Amino acid sequence: MRTFKVIYIPLVLTLLMTACAKPSDSGTPSDSGSPTSSPIPQKEVTLKIGLPGSYDITSKKIIDGFQAKYPNIKLDIDEAPWADFTKKIVTRIAGNNPPDIWFQENAVILGYGKRGVAENLEPYLKRDLKTDDYANALLSAKTPEGKIYGIPHGINPVALAYNKTLFKESNIPFPTDDWTYQDLIETAKKLTKDTNGDGKPDVYGFQTGNNITSGWLPWMKSVGGSALDPTLTKAMFTDQKSIQGLTQWADTINKLKISPTREVAATGKLFENGKSAMVFLQYSSQVSINKSSPNLDWDTVKLPFGSDGKRFVPMVVNEWLIYSKASKEAKEAAWTFLKYYLSDEAQGYLSESGASLPVKKSALEAVEKLSFKPTNKKAYTKGIEEAGSTLDENPSWNEWRAAANPILDDIMDGKKAPEEGAKEIQTKVQAILDDNK
Repeated sequence: MRTFKVIYIPLVLTLLMTACAKPSDSGTPSDSGSPTSSPIPQKEVTLKIGLPGSYDITSKKIIDGFQAKYPNIKLDIDEAPWADFTKKIVTRIAGNNPPDIWFQENAVILGYGKRGVAENLEPYLKRDLKTDDYANALLSAKTPEGKIYGIPHGINPVALAYNKTLFKESNIPFPTDDWTYQDLIETAKKLTKDTNGDGKPDVYGFQTGNNITSGWLPWMKSVGGSALDPTLTKAMFTDQKSIQGLTQWADTINKLKISPTREVAATGKLFENGKSAMVFLQYSSQVSINKSSPNLDWDTVKLPFGSDGKRFVPMVVNEWLIYSKASKEAKEAAWTFLKYYLSDEAQGYLSESGASLPVKKSALEAVEKLSFKPTNKKAYTKGIEEAGSTLDENPSWNEWRAAANPILDDIMDGKKAPEEGAKEIQTKVQAILDDNK
């Protein structure tokens, strides 16, 4: 296990090193060769740090812990609700006045990298970190060219959550990590019930998601389909396997009737209220479930295997970035913060918050012992270790999803056949991909 400590270099040595080494114009480590040690900011420096979502998303213990360890780095903190922050950051970037470091979604960070807004962190990682100490999500912002534009704020993967009470009442064995999607469907049929005799289910065996993370993409991937090809430049919605996945996803509502419609799902928290027996659940959702329904008897297992015997575990990764036009001193201060953020201490604070999973392996192992539900946190920690994957993300991710979503809603609502909708999505998404080459 590697820890990071402050190393105080005597002033005379610092002066000698400064005289012998010419700093780069950009203030970053050279791509052609990494220095042998990390320069620790010695003089007082101010680091402007942005916190979208404020301390609801970033544990204040992390900020306070960093400030205690590095009193010479003064933090100028810009905290705001997520939507407000992400709206104003666009204007601040245009005015060359954003924070020195902040975080947003992985796809947004990739876009910033393409536009020259985000610093390439690959030389920093190569210089200072042992990547084997971290989960594969550490490099989720890596481009095909090897540039790394972000460091994970946290990992928010998906697992299969189930209501233990509903399973017990129907005398049905709990789900296991060996389940397939077909096992999920067949069990959901048994758990779907019309308890008041009005001809409509009151309890659903499964609640189908309507978004990319816990909805249509896992179903597409489960049969070998995909939204984009491996190069992330070509749409794959009209691939027969992709259409098959979209069909199975929509069939849970329109044909099999094992899942509530979007309209019904919007009426309340069905899983928390015992109205759906299973759901694909992002890790962070346990915070609200445990708060609103502390007595709910529930747990998780890994997402099912697909028809090809492979598992796909979606994970949402928000990423810290360093502003490429920040001063040399601010960049090194920002990197010092990121190294602390990846330390055992800060990753432990992240774990305690429950807002997301840490990226350091030792901290992931510690998560499994935390007392809050779900008991089986290995469904998440081992799930991402086995099959964690981001969501076909590229710099135009938000744009092509926005074009696809209304049509996907029509497919989910039964207003359009999956094959018809897939053709429309293919045309729209490919046009966006071509425009962003």
